[in-house]
Amino acid sequence: MYRLLIVDDEPEIRLGLKLKIDADRLGLELAGEAANGLEALELLENEEVDIVLTDMNMPLMDGVSFLEACRERHPDARLVVITGYEDFNYARAAHRHHASDYLLKPVARDELDAVLAKITAELDGERDELKREELARWELSQYYKEMREHFIVRLVKGESDRESAVLDRAARFGLESWARREARFLTVGLRHRDTAAAEPALERTPDRFLLPLELICREKEETSGASCAAFRDANYPGLVHFVTVESEDWLRAFAAELDALVRELLGFELAAGIGQNAAGFGQWKEGYLSALLAWNLSDGGTDNGGDVSGEQAALSGEEINVIERYLERGELAALERAVSQSLRKAMASSRSRFVKAIFQLYLVLEPHAHEARVRLDSSEQLWIRPELALALDTVDRAVRFLAGIAEKIDRRRRSEAGEGEASLMDAVLRYIGENYMSELNLTQIAERFNYNPSYFSEMFKNKIGKTFIQYLTDARMAQAVRLLEGTELGLWDIAELTGFSNASYFSSKFKRMFGMSPSDYRQQASGKKGRGGS
Repeated sequence: MYRLLIVDDEPEIRLGLKLKIDADRLGLELAGEAANGLEALELLENEEVDIVLTDMNMPLMDGVSFLEACRERHPDARLVVITGYEDFNYARAAHRHHASDYLLKPVARDELDAVLAKITAELDGERDELKREELARWELSQYYKEMREHFIVRLVKGESDRESAVLDRAARFGLESWARREARFLTVGLRHRDTAAAEPALERTPDRFLLPLELICREKEETSGASCAAFRDANYPGLVHFVTVESEDWLRAFAAELDALVRELLGFELAAGIGQNAAGFGQWKEGYLSALLAWNLSDGGTDNGGDVSGEQAALSGEEINVIERYLERGELAALERAVSQSLRKAMASSRSRFVKAIFQLYLVLEPHAHEARVRLDSSEQLWIRPELALALDTVDRAVRFLAGIAEKIDRRRRSEAGEGEASLMDAVLRYIGENYMSELNLTQIAERFNYNPSYFSEMFKNKIGKTFIQYLTDARMAQAVRLLEGTELGLWDIAELTGFSNASYFSSKFKRMFGMSPSDYRQQASGKKGRGGS
């Protein structure tokens, strides 16, 4: 509904105008009436008014003075002037003050209706355009947030690009000062509790509150300013993670405040784990994994990663790497022997070290299970049921548990290989779609999916119908077109956000593909939108 103000010094004329307006059909409601310009200005100060229908010949403040004041103080209000035939100077004044239209006395119903219909249509168009602009700003904001979080996840997974590319991207997302500073990680989640005693209808389990937990964490991130960044890892859907370069005391206070919020709003206790310090981007993976492990070992409250990495870790980096290589090669017997040997050594040291070793090995296997799309049942999900580790009270039981997950992963991989190359291509295309903005090349992708680069190149072209470079360029260009059409970002920004090395190279590729420069394309797209909205 648009709000209308009627200004005339004669009550019967105001009444007549109201009776001639089909308010419901036009989507109008009366904001008020005024007998002169001074009353009208006072009402405009206190009421939201979209359209002003005003006489020009009034006492106290004439129409010209009212138009001047109204245009200065309320420039968004639409002005419709009513004047006598003999008062042509008033019509000129109305034009000078950008009145939407003017009507001659006596005002005919159809003329008034036509003028108001034209104005409401213009207001509808402006509202639609404003909504489109707000949506574009929101989408751009979301896009930036998604790209920033994607960058952080790649860092904590150890999948970062060349150092120069990493630093450039860090600058893009306001993280350049974090590159060589000491960072700390916090992992939080709702601990699963035994609810067997609860009535089924009243059962409250953490998995039903994952979205509210994430919303609380995102809001807490926002209120912290730029002190920390929240992110999610698809491997651990029930957890939210934070990284900060603030002190450990700051992080502990932050975790305590978050816990208080969760208790108040959700009625759950928050389990949290703080990882070891990570000096620079190169150590973010270790810092993140130590926070994950600390969360898994916590029993509510906030636990510190302590000695989960480095020389005092339950298992050494070399032991982990050997076991991971066996998994990659599908050498399950060798993997089982290596796991057994590592666990026996940990058990000989202490029960605590043995439990930490189980979790370390689980954190090696779980991402591979996710990548292979292996569904782990609830009895295998230590990330949400860490108490299950207590049942793995012997080396043999722990080995059977971990080897069982490894066997599932290997069986899935062999099954997909047996299904042919179509399944592989689906995974490759999905990976490109999730990482087009990063530095990708054919050799890197081939090695990731365990193929010889030359053979992979031929296979990709045969299956997809275009070369790897052509497909990657098309995927990046599709996103670039979206940003050209929906945002006002400069070419350097668009090139950066879509994976092109620089704006010059992006412009050159764009012109070859579309026959015009990105700027010309944006102007043309903007023109089409303008014609479509008029």
